[in-house]
Amino acid sequence: MAGIVECFRSIREKMVKDPLPPEAVAGGWALGVFVGFAIPFGFQLVVSVPLALMMRVSKVGATIGTFVTNPMTILVIYPVQMWAVDALLFGGSLSLSNLVGMDWSWEAVRKLGVDAMLSFFIGGIALALLTSPITYFFVRSVVVEHRRRVGFRGRQKQKAEEV
Repeated sequence: MAGIVECFRSIREKMVKDPLPPEAVAGGWALGVFVGFAIPFGFQLVVSVPLALMMRVSKVGATIGTFVTNPMTILVIYPVQMWAVDALLFGGSLSLSNLVGMDWSWEAVRKLGVDAMLSFFIGGIALALLTSPITYFFVRSVVVEHRRRVGFRGRQKQKAEEV
């Protein structure tokens, strides 16, 4: 349990010490979470980092945010998102018990059929749309509050004072 607490502490430190404005820090984290849910595992960093560069948001946040889906969490997230969407849109041919224990390779998902593939992507985008705004406002409030408490001066203020 101490390891998990230390991990979250480390992540929070990376979040609050990012020199970008709070909106850019929060935008990076929200982008990472969005990509983490919407893009299949294994392709996320290839998508999130270039998007973070183009959007001028936190690359660290975009990277760490994708870890919302990782080898441990996909064992729960992927089956639930597929099962829920399948039940709502396609008549419920997918069994949650079969999805939980399956091998999450592209070949295994492809064998489930088109409805399963659509359920996977629709469910991922739905989770992304739900969690990204929550992530943005949560991270922004944490960064703003931390900086207010410690008197953090961003890059722009420091550069202006040096001149």
